[in-house]
Amino acid sequence: MSILIDKNTRLLVQGITGTVGSFQVKQMKEFGTDIVGGVTPGKGGGEVYGIPVFDSVKEAVDESDPNASVIFVPPAFAADAIFEAIDGGIELIVCITEGIPVHDTMRICAYITNSSSRLLGPNCPGITTPGESKAGIMPNPIHLPGDIGLVSRSGTLTYEIVDLLSKNGIGQSTSVGIGGDPVNGTSFMEILELFEKDQKTHAVVLVGEIGGIAEEESIDFIKRMSKPVVVYIVGVSAPPGKTMGHAGAIVSAGSGSALEKIAAFESAGIPVAKSPADIVRQVNNILK
Repeated sequence: MSILIDKNTRLLVQGITGTVGSFQVKQMKEFGTDIVGGVTPGKGGGEVYGIPVFDSVKEAVDESDPNASVIFVPPAFAADAIFEAIDGGIELIVCITEGIPVHDTMRICAYITNSSSRLLGPNCPGITTPGESKAGIMPNPIHLPGDIGLVSRSGTLTYEIVDLLSKNGIGQSTSVGIGGDPVNGTSFMEILELFEKDQKTHAVVLVGEIGGIAEEESIDFIKRMSKPVVVYIVGVSAPPGKTMGHAGAIVSAGSGSALEKIAAFESAGIPVAKSPADIVRQVNNILK
């Protein structure tokens, strides 16, 4: 089993004819993802790597019946693309786009509440279930099928941890990047809830970073989980008041620092890894 995507996922690529979209659609297709169509207004009737292109999500839904979408649309148009996917009834919407205004994301999150859709992102690397499907930009070669779930705010750190786990023979059930913006569609806790219910996932690695309280909000749920969770928080040396990497990684006075997050988890009795190598050590101890 896995969470959110699997071999039955039928993926739609919004922004398929753009430079990033056309490059990443090739990678996803080579990974084995079932890509059933793409959307670029005004480019309908064409193809990208044999994948039909439609002018609208509605047309794509009517013709190819996708149940997930990945968005590579520029920031100025990304919100409209997400609204279109929601209105099309697409179950999982993965938004890779970085730089979407926060007020646009807030409108999206309010709108999606009364729908059947789930938004992952924006500004995220996507989601990968090894051997089955990928919606996003995680590198193909780093993944290994297994039973460790991974959820992270950081894109490149997701790749690093997944690669390190795989090189040490630790496979993943699903790897999820929830996005690094201050407002996103799916929280740590919501992904943890899915991993808790997934029979394939035996333990979870949570990778957090400075800024906000998203990590701390998951603590009470982690304490109730039947599956062990290993936490890793980056940014111990980050200076207060500085944005590190992206908009969500900023420390305000009195909250959001790595040390404060680490202290919160440790005080709750949740193990915190000291380094990526320590993640591997702790996960190996769990799997013994």
